[in-house]
Amino acid sequence: MEVAQKTYICYFWKTYNMKEILLRAVTGLFYISIVILTLFTSHKWLITLFLILGFITLYEFLRLVKFNSLVFYLLLVVLIYFFSYREMDRIWVYLFIACIMIVNLTLLIRLYVSKVKPHRNPFIKFINVVFYIIGGFVCLTLIPGQGESFEPKIIFGIFLLVWSNDTFAYLIGKSIGKRKLFKRVSPNKTIEGFLGGLIGSIILSFIIFKYTLIFNIGIWVALAILVSVFGTLGDLIQSKFKRNADVKDSGVMMPGHGGIYDRLDSILFASPLIFIFLEIVNYVS
Repeated sequence: MEVAQKTYICYFWKTYNMKEILLRAVTGLFYISIVILTLFTSHKWLITLFLILGFITLYEFLRLVKFNSLVFYLLLVVLIYFFSYREMDRIWVYLFIACIMIVNLTLLIRLYVSKVKPHRNPFIKFINVVFYIIGGFVCLTLIPGQGESFEPKIIFGIFLLVWSNDTFAYLIGKSIGKRKLFKRVSPNKTIEGFLGGLIGSIILSFIIFKYTLIFNIGIWVALAILVSVFGTLGDLIQSKFKRNADVKDSGVMMPGHGGIYDRLDSILFASPLIFIFLEIVNYVS
């Protein structure tokens, strides 16, 4: 009996790599705590947090694509200031979101083109930085400000869905994942892991609905699906950038996770679609 128990413990340890999980849990908990504490203060503090995370993500992304300029940091401040802090007219917001969607669609198409080479054109790099990275942060600051007042529970719920998707995808993929999701770009991702993340997010959406009562359950389930599907695509797009740069992680700020860009790649790509979805929900209601 003891031999069988020891064998099971060894298998469990090897399968999940408990040291890695512990490291990821500690750094992840620290990161989550900062985000949660900031979310429930004020919109200004939330904007400040995303500015800081934006600066770090920009630094990591610009290193990946070998394209550095202080102009991008200034653009991040200016765009978030005018779109989120000053709350520009909605027509300009929608035009900006439309540009983001076009650039993100292009990145998605390039993901599925097998022999595509990394971007070397400075203009294309500029467009990617402005609309893919900076645009993603602008959308994140806009989401909790929808409607007549700042509602932190919305962005908090979305972050919970992202974290749930990432956690379940990692655990299920590590334990029973066999069929590769997109081997050419990310050999570690599996179909089983993706489905595990999707199911985990949907289950959590019921809990979020129960304790927030902001939207009906159908909207939270739809958000869970959006986060899982487009968050996974965002993760794959980031993997493509890292593969082109021949690096494993975008940075080293979060041991066990990599860089801030590694942690936010999912929600940055999904945030424009989440914003559009919530705009439609607000319009209909």
